[in-house]
Amino acid sequence: MLTLINRLLDWFKSLFWKEEMELTLVGLQYSGKTTFVNVIASGQFSEDMIPTVGFNMRKVTKGNVTIKIWDIGGQPRFRSMWERYCRGVNAIVYMVDAADHEKVEASRNELHNLLDKPQLQGIPVIMLHTQRKVKISLLRTQAQVQMIKI
Repeated sequence: MLTLINRLLDWFKSLFWKEEMELTLVGLQYSGKTTFVNVIASGQFSEDMIPTVGFNMRKVTKGNVTIKIWDIGGQPRFRSMWERYCRGVNAIVYMVDAADHEKVEASRNELHNLLDKPQLQGIPVIMLHTQRKVKISLLRTQAQVQMIKI
């Protein structure tokens, strides 16, 4: 009976209240962060993207949920900003280009640097592996195995 009442209250609440959440996307340059935001927001995929300079913020509403998405540049000069934009968010999405095995070590180091920040403790981190220009599946597999060694 209590479960039924809770479900009824949740349904009633969803009619009048909206849920808001905030995500920050980080990862090395060309890992697919901006493409991911565009696909979520509009369903549009574009192979030709301009690298993010600094950050972009976009609000996406789906049903009763509004997500504020921070897309932070992945070039070395912007990585010091990652922590600032990750504080207080509901989740951090760390993106890795699984086909770029030359950047796996740098990506792992940046992820560790981010996770070591005391102010980010307790914030869930979701790791997404993208596949930009995968020539053979072996490269992807090797990159994934190296990232698992984190």
